[in-house]
Amino acid sequence: MSLIIAILFFAACLLGIPLAFSFGIAGLAGFLMAGLPIEILASKMMFAINSFPLLAIPFFMLAGELMVRAGMVNLAIRAANTLVGRVHGGLGHVTIASGLGLASVSGTAVADAAALGSALMKPLSERYSRPFGAALIAACGNLGPILPPSTAMIVYASIAGPGVSIPQLFLGGVLPALLIAGGMAVYVALACYWRGYPLTGEPVRLANVRREGLRALPVLAVPVVVIGGIIGGVFTATEGGAIAVVMASLIGLFYTRELKLRDFPEALLNAGITTGIVTIIIAAAATVTFVFSIDMLPRQLSALIQSLTDDPQTFLLLIFGTLILIGMFMESTAAYVMLVPIFAPIAASYGIEPLHFALVFILTLIVGMLTPPVGTLLFVASGVSGLKVGEIIRDVTPLVLIQFAVALLVLLFPAVFLWLPGLAE
Repeated sequence: MSLIIAILFFAACLLGIPLAFSFGIAGLAGFLMAGLPIEILASKMMFAINSFPLLAIPFFMLAGELMVRAGMVNLAIRAANTLVGRVHGGLGHVTIASGLGLASVSGTAVADAAALGSALMKPLSERYSRPFGAALIAACGNLGPILPPSTAMIVYASIAGPGVSIPQLFLGGVLPALLIAGGMAVYVALACYWRGYPLTGEPVRLANVRREGLRALPVLAVPVVVIGGIIGGVFTATEGGAIAVVMASLIGLFYTRELKLRDFPEALLNAGITTGIVTIIIAAAATVTFVFSIDMLPRQLSALIQSLTDDPQTFLLLIFGTLILIGMFMESTAAYVMLVPIFAPIAASYGIEPLHFALVFILTLIVGMLTPPVGTLLFVASGVSGLKVGEIIRDVTPLVLIQFAVALLVLLFPAVFLWLPGLAE
């Protein structure tokens, strides 16, 4: 039965049916094949999204929307430019630094890439090349779901249950995000040097650094307060998202004064639409996961994998390769809902630390947002740059390899990457 449902789901996707409806069709077919009452379908969908931690997602999405409208992104860009604007690939480094700053508040890849594209696509195109700039914006957008507060980590934790805590996951994403940013910065510097791109920005001057740093101080305070409060146990991730909205609103209304009351309806609408897309995918995918569970698919897969290897490291490498392929074709939120209930128990049977498996799982799937044919961030970059996706792939490939390399490092050296999350225990 599970095989028929999987084939039906992928067939629906290939026909162009939206992802949530493809899950719904496959889930409904599974219920009919299993002879289950259709009423259970609605209850399973409801209970999948009836989760307090998931309330953090609309808050952080709204905070990101408000930050863009408040001009807070531009403040962060100017501050970054005073520090790294004059070295080789300076504007690229500014993009990476701005991506880190935006990721530390919004936690979503698509919103971050769109915000960076609106502010930096034109100067990147003028000083470098349009494909290079589009690739960098897409890759920097991927920092959003890795650096806390990450909506991907919130979704994973809500599915995985009490074995994985949100504060620990947040801390676990810090070092990988910094390594990815550092690796991309090295590549950008070398690429700009080899291609003969000109230096951009002004020489570093302490007065400029101090002036722009002080202007951006309220912006920098948002992630410090929000992330620090969540990790310190002062408030939950959901409450932290609400606090981020309040802080972004106050800064935009009374500090930058670029945020107007008339901006709130559109920001609320955009955040609501994005949240609706995420939640309907989670709800519909939960029906497929339920059918898989009653068909004993997790137990069958566990027996199959354990017949292939009894080594935890080999198992993780198998999952790593599998997730690379899945990430190329499936939206990451849907993959969490569908696969976490299947693979997480198998990982536990191998004695793998749940947090370690969560980080490998999340990081590998997130990179899938940059890989064709269904790389969501490639389409965002295409939209902001006016290029075809095929024109961006060549320049984005080295950045994808850097991100996969960091995910592989997390897989191979868990002690290094679990030390920081251990502080939240």
